[in-house]
Amino acid sequence: MQTTEVLRWLIIIAVPVLCLVLYKFILRVFFGLVIVPEDRIGLVTKKFVLFGKQELPEGHIIAVDREAGFQAQTLAPGVYFWKWLWQYEVTFQAFTIIPTGKIGLVLAKDGTELKPGAILARRVDCDAYQNAELFLRNGGQKGRQTTIMTPGSYRINTFLFEVEITDMTSVPDNSVGIVTTLEGKAIEYGQIAGKIIENHNNFQDADAFLSNGGYKGLQEQVILSGSYFLNPWFVKVEMRGMTEIPISHVGVVISYVGNDGEDLSGKEFKHGNIVAKHHKGVWAEPLGPGKYPINSYIMKVEYVPTTNLVLNWASARTESHQLDKNLSTITVRSKDGFTFHLDVSQIIHIPSYEAPKVIARFGNMSNLVTQVLEPTIGNYFRNSAQDAEVIDFLKSRKERQESAKLHIGRVLEQYNVFGVDTLIGDIVPPESLMKTLTDRKIAEEQKVTYDTQMRAQETRQALEKETAIAEIQKEIVKADQGVLIAERIADAAVKKATGDANSVRLQANAEADRMKLMANGEAEKVRVLAKAEAERTELIAKADAEKISLTGNAEAEKILAIGKSSAESYKLAVEAMGGNNFTQLKVMEAIGEQHIRIMPDILIGGGDGTNGPISGLLGLKLLEQVGNRANTTNTTNTAATE
Repeated sequence: MQTTEVLRWLIIIAVPVLCLVLYKFILRVFFGLVIVPEDRIGLVTKKFVLFGKQELPEGHIIAVDREAGFQAQTLAPGVYFWKWLWQYEVTFQAFTIIPTGKIGLVLAKDGTELKPGAILARRVDCDAYQNAELFLRNGGQKGRQTTIMTPGSYRINTFLFEVEITDMTSVPDNSVGIVTTLEGKAIEYGQIAGKIIENHNNFQDADAFLSNGGYKGLQEQVILSGSYFLNPWFVKVEMRGMTEIPISHVGVVISYVGNDGEDLSGKEFKHGNIVAKHHKGVWAEPLGPGKYPINSYIMKVEYVPTTNLVLNWASARTESHQLDKNLSTITVRSKDGFTFHLDVSQIIHIPSYEAPKVIARFGNMSNLVTQVLEPTIGNYFRNSAQDAEVIDFLKSRKERQESAKLHIGRVLEQYNVFGVDTLIGDIVPPESLMKTLTDRKIAEEQKVTYDTQMRAQETRQALEKETAIAEIQKEIVKADQGVLIAERIADAAVKKATGDANSVRLQANAEADRMKLMANGEAEKVRVLAKAEAERTELIAKADAEKISLTGNAEAEKILAIGKSSAESYKLAVEAMGGNNFTQLKVMEAIGEQHIRIMPDILIGGGDGTNGPISGLLGLKLLEQVGNRANTTNTTNTAATE
């Protein structure tokens, strides 16, 4: 039961398949039926020919007149009859697809021969190589084709055409594509690049370029950033960055292509031609700051700074422009045979309108430095140093700098360059000379130091003297004032003493007169006392006026006068009262004035006992008074003698 079921299903499946196979076989054999799928094309190979031309022309592999062999005509998707199995072989071929960003390069295996010297076949009308028969009948050439296939799907007869897929040509931003063509006319004699040809869409239409007389080789024209359908069998593109001229610079263009133009530099300029734009030579109009699509194979751009440019003749310093990187410190020899080094900085300026002349004369800025600035400045300072000794050179640095500025400025004007300034930097004299100068300078400075210190000491001494004087000035002033005051006091004292003396004298005279009257009245007692007092007063006045002398004399005279007066007084009193009575009187006065005890501890008695204790007491007192009187008399006599 199971075996029967399996056979039944096999029969159900096998019968339709067998019918289909038999159907196609029957239709293919008896009716020549060919069905081409939608995504395929049919490539037809004819095995033989029953009637007509049998063989292909010599050198051809594709049949266009129904000869036996590979047929030019292809079968598009669809149904075809009379393609007998025994006479035709049909091969299904997928469409040729060119992806986005790619191009197809076409190689024709059959066609007419290329012209001598040609490497690419010219374009013919053949529906973008989809109609092989039309290609061959229109004279399509064998080999690599100028025309490319852009992105898309194509029904290509691969018996005739071989398609190679490659990338599109892309030029990056800020770049230019320098083009070299592999096909075209030979470049004209004396030129290094082909002239610009119009209407070929940036070399994308190779046939238009060639038909318009395009040249083979390096092209003047460049292509800018973007993507291009360029046939790499026709052109080679080299990417180069755009020429950027920085701010504060101009670009002088040196063109190696173009016609010979009229020289615009004038008769006075004998160092090369300066021509108008697009001519061969140095362009009179420089390029300003910016970016330019310059073909560096046919043009050269020399950058010329238009701001002040500093160049250093110093081994340890180089500017960012690097034009002075090979310049070094200048070595010179002085008149006295010493070798020393000096650093120099030169500031120059090149106006934009003079830049083409500078480049026409020297070729570039480096040559200007090496051919003019370096020898001019170096020789000037070497010659200048030979005319002076090292010390004089060092001392006259400012004057030599000004002289160098004027001299170098005049020289540079001949080369269309303006010398802004010349600056002398470090000067390094010989070490031995520097040691001598240093020692001398140190000695001079020490001398100055010693002189300064000496003056400082003198100043300090003067200061201390003045300080001491200032310190004792108050004492001096005080002493001076004391002297003045003493003088004034002395004068006052003298005057006072004189006045007092006069007053005393007057008083003494008055007193003397009074005492005289009293003396006359009382035994001229008053006269003697007044005279003595007057003399005493006069002596005092003189002593006061003369400080010591006048006072002493006045005192002596006073004592003398008093003594005389007392003597005279006592004499008169004795005469008037009697000796005993006067003595007793004076004793009693003394006792009263001195508060002397009358009764002593020991009583002295008289010999005869007449007066008793009183007589004894009076006797002692009298002896004492006599002793005092004697002492007074001696003192008075001594003073009078002195």
